[in-house]
Amino acid sequence: MRNETGIPDAALDPARVFSGAKVALFLGARLAVLQRDDIPTIPFPGLWDLPGGGREPGEHALDCVIRETREELTLELRPGDVHYARPYRDGQGAEVWFLAARIDPAQEARIRLGDEGQGWALMTPADYLAHPLHIAPLARRLGIYLSVSE
Repeated sequence: MRNETGIPDAALDPARVFSGAKVALFLGARLAVLQRDDIPTIPFPGLWDLPGGGREPGEHALDCVIRETREELTLELRPGDVHYARPYRDGQGAEVWFLAARIDPAQEARIRLGDEGQGWALMTPADYLAHPLHIAPLARRLGIYLSVSE
């Protein structure tokens, strides 16, 4: 079921069990991406990631990506910016969410890197998908999103 935001009700359910969420955040035709720290003890060290991360208690998937985008890129997503949400299973079988949002490209001037990651960039989806340092599960999810949104 979908609500007035157009995303599934499950993405707004704080009682739903999931481990985290990522967002394909479009500023115009480009995606906001972050290069992960190069620490061998974290998942996907040094690779290019999408905003998002682990769930905090009481959050639903939309809350999670709003908070993580603020922490990682100092951008304030609004619920109405998000137009797509789909659950997946990660490599350990936990539910994770993949969302997509669009914001004004002028917001690029407000981006500041938070306290995680080596840097940020804006890439076209094609550039992210072709990049040798993309995160494979996110690239697959992005590809699925692009195939249904066009």
